[in-house]
Amino acid sequence: MQPLCSTNAPVSANDERLDGLVRLLGRHFAVAAAVLVVGAGGARRILSSAVLGELQRAQIIEAEDAGATRHAAVDPGQQASPRGVGSPLHLIARYPLLASQGRRLGALYLLDERPHELDAGQRQALQDFATLALELLAREADEARQRHEIAALRDSERRMALAIAGSGTGIWDRNVATGEIHYSSGWKALLGYAEHEVGNRIEESYTRVHPADLEYVKATIQAHLDQRTAAYEVEHRLRCRDGQYKWVCSRGKVVERDSQGRPLRMIGTTTDITAMRMLAERVRQTADLMTDLTNEVPGMVFQYRRAASGESCFTYVSAGAQAICGLSAAQLMEDAQALTAIVHPEDRRAFIESFEHCAERLSPWHLEFRVQAPGRDIAWCQGEARPRRQDDGSVLWHGFMTDITARKQIEGELQALATTDFLTQLANRRHFMAQLEAVLARLQRSPGQSAAILMFDLDHFKAINDRWGHDVGDQALRHFAAILRGQLRKTDTAGRLGGEEFAVVLSEADLPKAMQFATRVQGELARTPILHDGEQIFLAVSVGISSLSSCDASVEAALSRSDMALYCAKRGGRNRIEHH
Repeated sequence: MQPLCSTNAPVSANDERLDGLVRLLGRHFAVAAAVLVVGAGGARRILSSAVLGELQRAQIIEAEDAGATRHAAVDPGQQASPRGVGSPLHLIARYPLLASQGRRLGALYLLDERPHELDAGQRQALQDFATLALELLAREADEARQRHEIAALRDSERRMALAIAGSGTGIWDRNVATGEIHYSSGWKALLGYAEHEVGNRIEESYTRVHPADLEYVKATIQAHLDQRTAAYEVEHRLRCRDGQYKWVCSRGKVVERDSQGRPLRMIGTTTDITAMRMLAERVRQTADLMTDLTNEVPGMVFQYRRAASGESCFTYVSAGAQAICGLSAAQLMEDAQALTAIVHPEDRRAFIESFEHCAERLSPWHLEFRVQAPGRDIAWCQGEARPRRQDDGSVLWHGFMTDITARKQIEGELQALATTDFLTQLANRRHFMAQLEAVLARLQRSPGQSAAILMFDLDHFKAINDRWGHDVGDQALRHFAAILRGQLRKTDTAGRLGGEEFAVVLSEADLPKAMQFATRVQGELARTPILHDGEQIFLAVSVGISSLSSCDASVEAALSRSDMALYCAKRGGRNRIEHH
């Protein structure tokens, strides 16, 4: 959050409270900037929750000047588009601040990077904020008058009796030596008391302090009386005439001491901050709710910041991090690189580069990657996040990571079902043809390379089915497929084209290497018969071979050549190898 700024006027003594209100306003509505304009003309002050550029300040002043001619309050939900081309912020809502007599004191503004409307609850909240702002502005004027009166009355030691009707602030004057304390009419009215219903003893005043706050209040006052603090200030609860408690902020200062430094007189104010506390409590409850919700989500919710210098950190991580990546939220917020360290080595570069690409283009982050925490199996994660450039040049991501291991396993199984022949576990015809197309495309990019296609057909397969049955026929097909797999390299592919017909594509292989491959397959098949009821069944296979080159217009042409070679092997007596 950038520091609040005030322009065109000296800083007010009340700016600290107004600044707090504006910061709270910006956080509550989650907008790019919340602005409070106070005063008019040359005495106008602009307080914002974010640093405004010259263009935005000019637009606010223009909108304020236009609104100053109106006496009716603008509907909090009313949309207003500032003039000017290329404005980076949109005016979401404007709420004029009018005194009870109709005098315009200023206005509240909400600005954001995208135009949107406030819902009914947000409009009511804006009205509540406006009420608080009016009270603070009234207190600013009242406190200025109080300071003037205190200075004027100090020499004559007259008791201060300023009544500020409806201001929410009262004044007290305490004789520390005698224990007497006098309250203004406004102070008594603050708690609902009439003039004669409040005594002037300090002991009685402590009976109105909430029991849970009493020791804290006494200790804070004593610290100031002992000159351990420059002033007395404390937030606590006071009991009203009706028995209810109000939250107040008490401020005071010793204005007279004797020659030994003992306190004689202390003057201060008491301000009703119940509405502010209630609003702060609602904000805290909302934050707690969001934390609880993110911790219960089955995944990891995170906020990640990358500085302009390249340094990065997690500024928020939900409790789901432990289940997703085996690291606690505290570990990740302490060291963002702990996550990178457990990303699978094959995915780590893509993981790092994805954030760099995202930060450069401010495009949404989406990535599927593997992680392996110590003592855990490899797990698949899916990450989603949206980046936003900050005023200091950093990039802030709000995102979510979830475990997709089960989905990846299902996808793998579906992929296997779609590409694999169920009986032999070799590539099915469709997948084999796709692999063959990929090999041809590679050859066409590198014409100097070569490949070979081999077609196999089990000899007398129909006779096996007729004599021993289809179960034995299936056993024969599985047996032959296992022999083929045993001869393949990682760069080769074997598939079942249908029935007892198989095909193999050998990458970076010429005809002699293909002949050697076919010979090894035939030899292994001859040495390892299948067994059925104690009987050995020997299998034989015919093979047709052709070359695949960059000159081939399609894989069908090369397959056709292999098929013709296979036909020649069959016609030549079977259990033979022929090439085209």
